Amino acid sequence: MTRGISRYTKWIATGALAACVAAAAPAAAATAPAVSCTSAKAGLADKLKRDITSAVSSRSGTIAVGLYDRTTNTTCTLRSSTAYDSASVVKVTVLATLLWDAKKHNRYLTDRETTLAKAMITKSDNDATSKLWKQLGLTKIKGFLSAAGMTQTKPGANNYWGLTQITVTDEQKLLRLVTAKNTVLSDNSRAYILKLMGQVISSQRWGTPYGAGSNISWHVKNGWLQRSTHGWRVHSVGTFTGGGHDYMITVLTHGNSTMNYGITTIQGVSKVIHKDLAAS
Repeated sequence: MTRGISRYTKWIATGALAACVAAAAPAAAATAPAVSCTSAKAGLADKLKRDITSAVSSRSGTIAVGLYDRTTNTTCTLRSSTAYDSASVVKVTVLATLLWDAKKHNRYLTDRETTLAKAMITKSDNDATSKLWKQLGLTKIKGFLSAAGMTQTKPGANNYWGLTQITVTDEQKLLRLVTAKNTVLSDNSRAYILKLMGQVISSQRWGTPYGAGSNISWHVKNGWLQRSTHGWRVHSVGTFTGGGHDYMITVLTHGNSTMNYGITTIQGVSKVIHKDLAAS
């Protein structure tokens, strides 16, 4: 930032700043991303677009959103291909890879693996994740990503699993696999992932479940990480069934001043999604 200020000072001295700003302003406005929604349910797409746009409009940072509801064939996206450091959200991918690989070798998980998997998902245990990540290795992790069609996800190098690059598009692909029959994950594997995501400890049940009705079953995994650039990364992925709906939500954020600021942003988005679907 200091270098930028210094450069601008030189431009001011040459009288070039005004022309530069005037030329840049229209381009910046033209490229601002917008919420996009489609739905087979009349009026639902417009309502969701309006409400999600309103929820994010007053929030700072960079926010990406994904919604898919099978029942009404509703999809909403915002910055669907923007890459974020995964933080602990990648732990669902680690578990899915473990189960996918076990299925390939026609074996059950060992007692050690089940203990590590439970700690990784329900308590977001980092040591457990590191052990499973190292056990699997990048070849198997990339193999699962390929099988799942998660082409935008880039595993973190040197065992830095929390720096895996993820997008809304790929997280929604993963949630779709977890919540419907497919050839990548067995029915037992899918049920196991959802079981653990439904047993997350109470202090980590924030994020996408916020605002869901008491008749809605939820499964969630959150992630949070502070770095020197882009402040706090705060993410939440969740799947939901009930009230005549079967849907999944991904909200990825960075540029948050605090972890709580990011949580508030995610919950503001999630609340209006749950409300609009419940009313449809």
